[in-house]
Amino acid sequence: MPLKSPPEIASAICKVGVEKSKLPLGKMFVLGMLAGVYIGFGCQLMITVTQDLASISLGLSQLLGGAVFSVGLMLVVIAGAELFTGNCLMTIPLCSGEIDWRGLTRNWIIVYISNFIGSVLLASIVFLSGLYSMGNYAVGVRAISIANMKVNLPFIQALMRGIGCNWLVCLAVWLANSSDTVTGKILSCIFPIMAFVAIGFEHSVANMYFIPMGIFLKGVPEIMARVREPITNLTWEGFLCNNLLPVTIGNIIGGGFFVGMLYWYAYLRK
Repeated sequence: MPLKSPPEIASAICKVGVEKSKLPLGKMFVLGMLAGVYIGFGCQLMITVTQDLASISLGLSQLLGGAVFSVGLMLVVIAGAELFTGNCLMTIPLCSGEIDWRGLTRNWIIVYISNFIGSVLLASIVFLSGLYSMGNYAVGVRAISIANMKVNLPFIQALMRGIGCNWLVCLAVWLANSSDTVTGKILSCIFPIMAFVAIGFEHSVANMYFIPMGIFLKGVPEIMARVREPITNLTWEGFLCNNLLPVTIGNIIGGGFFVGMLYWYAYLRK
């Protein structure tokens, strides 16, 4: 079948959500760690591609950055991995009575922690590789600039950007489930992800890569000599409290409610 109807997509995602809730802890952890790494690949690709565009055209830089960032979700969807933001759609089987709160929270907690570990692992590998020195350290300067912007968002702005982000990310996952072809899944990932990045929304798992990378780069003198803005909030505390907390809450609302629960109500509610 080349294309599922919306009710068929809802049923398919409900079935997948039930399977996700029953994954053994070890398998769930490994797949979650891989998802963190895959999203990190997209983040680093975005940093590298946009490092010499941001000062020329912000809109073009964001659009191109979003297009290349989408490779992360492609790897998650096609290669297979457990991504916290996509798993916010598990509210569909929850509302259908197919899983309980225990199964939902078990998956979300394990996947969230393993996403974090995978993201920081890749950030450490890339940092130790010295790739930040590319373009006379322009890649490193771009990375620390992105991280610093994120930790200086007001709480309510980070929350709302988190809602918008996962609304689009879960729509990308929704669209990817409509097709059984690799081409269809790739196209489903590109455009919603390109939209959320270009708009400027906030993705919790992506920020598990962007911000730790920025924190690591604070120790590179060649980069710090070229940083002009204050970076006092670019700390682990600033990361967790100023960004990750509100963005995670927003991601849950955006994906779990605005996509998962509303489509459950529209297509699966008895």
